[in-house]
Amino acid sequence: MSSNSSSSSLSDPDHHPKEDPSKLQRPRLGSRKSSGTIIIPRDSPHVELKEEEYDDNDARTMSPRRSSEEIEKMGQEARQALIEQAKALQASLLEIVDRVEVVKSEHEKLEGGNKFLQSYIGELMQTSKITSAGAAKGKGKGKGRAIK
Repeated sequence: MSSNSSSSSLSDPDHHPKEDPSKLQRPRLGSRKSSGTIIIPRDSPHVELKEEEYDDNDARTMSPRRSSEEIEKMGQEARQALIEQAKALQASLLEIVDRVEVVKSEHEKLEGGNKFLQSYIGELMQTSKITSAGAAKGKGKGKGRAIK
């Protein structure tokens, strides 16, 4: 039957499928009233709040919620794990501080040795300038005598 009704609508003389689409208009909607909010206040007379008690074997009580003892145990385990982690971090921090102290003392020793070497090299340079200047003067006089 549905094929007859669809074929009859196609053969309907009032139906003009090849009309200009710009002339076709969407049918206007009638005015609607707002459906309003679906939230009902707690103190509404249509709301029924039931405080029901369920026994331990009821499926509604078998949720993944934990008892207060389990929560306390988990809290203690978490605290203990944090304490152990803090102790491990403190130990590694102390090792790093000790290593920094060792490196610092090695640096101070090397810096002292470096200063000593710099002053020694500076003194050698001064001594070599004095001796080379004296040797150049002595050679210059000897050459001068040979030329005269």
